[in-house]
Amino acid sequence: MNTYQISGNLVDILQQEIYPATLHIADGRIQQIVRNSNEYPNYILPGFTDAHVHVESSMLIPSEFARLAVVHGTVSTVSDPHEIANVMGVEGVQFMLDNGKQVPFKFNFGAPSCVPATTFETAGATVSVHDIDQLLQRDDIKYLTEMMNFPGVLHKDPEVMAKIAAAHKYGKPVDGHAPGLTGEAAKAYINAGISTDHECFTLEEGREKLQYGMHVLIREGSAAKNFEALIPLLHDYPEKIMFCSDDKHPDNLVEGHINLLVKRALSHGIDLFKVLRAACVNPVLHYKLDNGLLRENDPADFIITDNLRDFNILATYINGQKVAENGKTLISPVSSTPVNNFVCNSKTPADFKTPANGNGSTAKVKVIEALDGQLITNALQAALPVVNGLIMTDTAQDVIKLVVVNRYREAPVATAFIRGFGLKQGAIASSVAHDSHNIIAAGIDDDSICAAVNEVIRHRGGISIAGPEGAKALPLPVAGLMSNLDGYTIADQYSWFDQAAKRQGSTLASPYMTLSFMALLVIPHLKLSDLGLFDGDQFAFTPVDAA
Repeated sequence: MNTYQISGNLVDILQQEIYPATLHIADGRIQQIVRNSNEYPNYILPGFTDAHVHVESSMLIPSEFARLAVVHGTVSTVSDPHEIANVMGVEGVQFMLDNGKQVPFKFNFGAPSCVPATTFETAGATVSVHDIDQLLQRDDIKYLTEMMNFPGVLHKDPEVMAKIAAAHKYGKPVDGHAPGLTGEAAKAYINAGISTDHECFTLEEGREKLQYGMHVLIREGSAAKNFEALIPLLHDYPEKIMFCSDDKHPDNLVEGHINLLVKRALSHGIDLFKVLRAACVNPVLHYKLDNGLLRENDPADFIITDNLRDFNILATYINGQKVAENGKTLISPVSSTPVNNFVCNSKTPADFKTPANGNGSTAKVKVIEALDGQLITNALQAALPVVNGLIMTDTAQDVIKLVVVNRYREAPVATAFIRGFGLKQGAIASSVAHDSHNIIAAGIDDDSICAAVNEVIRHRGGISIAGPEGAKALPLPVAGLMSNLDGYTIADQYSWFDQAAKRQGSTLASPYMTLSFMALLVIPHLKLSDLGLFDGDQFAFTPVDAA
């Protein structure tokens, strides 16, 4: 029997008590907790849980994500694998499950509810009601992932309701996704049996959903940042709030994870136990996770910190195994063979042209406005120059071209225009493009856009940049979403691309993350799919021409 003892000031969140104690640990579980009267310089508390994250957005396979996350005291995630499911279906979900089980970390994957996310785009796979039912029968599938098709819920679409019913049949929670939904529509959505939402972006929306009985996840990711708007809710609803990142790029994961939200929440003057309840306890109780919460007979999942202000993580333990110490991961890398679904040939600049209607020297067009730190976009209009019958970009107005290229079959390229990126030269591209993960690119001219897109195609997935020094890519060979290389190496390489985009003018905090959401049709107001410009309010295609 593997036995040892660890002593410190034990933070009992459930009893709201801190006291000196010694943990007696055997075979990965806490056998006994013995109070004493000693003085200790350190604190022992349950590990953190990210209550909603797409591991794929870290550009790392699960085993590498775990290696980085444990350094910050994260012991588990509630993970939605719908990114890889949109590319590869159930086969992709199985890849995530298999890889995650090879490391000492508690991934809690769900059954993807919306694959494809809509019928207005081309995805690589479909996850049917039958597939959902089969997945939910498994012990390693913990919940039905975010039900993005809230119109389908409100209109009682038979397929949508069958998926929700399957989760309820197996006693598993249903995650929500209903940005801006309030009033009677929100009540109807919640009454369908949907228990969480991570898409609230105003205090009023969050409070209303809490009052209707929903759990609200406060999100702070690489693109969507709702922490400051929503954190006051934790004062009054400590049992209904959780923390999540949703999407976390690798450079940000190196910097920190849920531990940063704990520290920020405390700086807002929120009670320590309320904060820790959101970070450590509520996800475990809601999703019925097998995380330990520092009780006798619990799994020995805990972290050690030097104080309860800065939350510097000294060590992380999962099932009694030390997995991180003093800022270093102790999880060994796992080799992985890439899986993919990528059928796309190289393009020419002519594939990206946008013809004008009429013979004028300018064209009035609809423009997507990207908002830094938000997934929602605004719908604007702009007058752009026309040269030889083609609509040009205008960096003086910060209006550049946005394109989506189908990566699953040969098809015409969809083009539109976007404001908010700030690019003054070149283009950036990515095969990470929620939710169908076609190739998306933004740039100031067709030659640059073509060069960036062809780099992604050449590697069968990745992020790329084209500029004065040519085109360069960071390959993502696993489903065009993730690398199977060392996470810290990928984080460094990603940082180079992030900075390169900013050197070419981008004013966004995270240009590639923002780019990846410009095809996310289920978030208002204006987006672009591989099939055309999409009005999220009307839930219908709309022409680029605004005349």
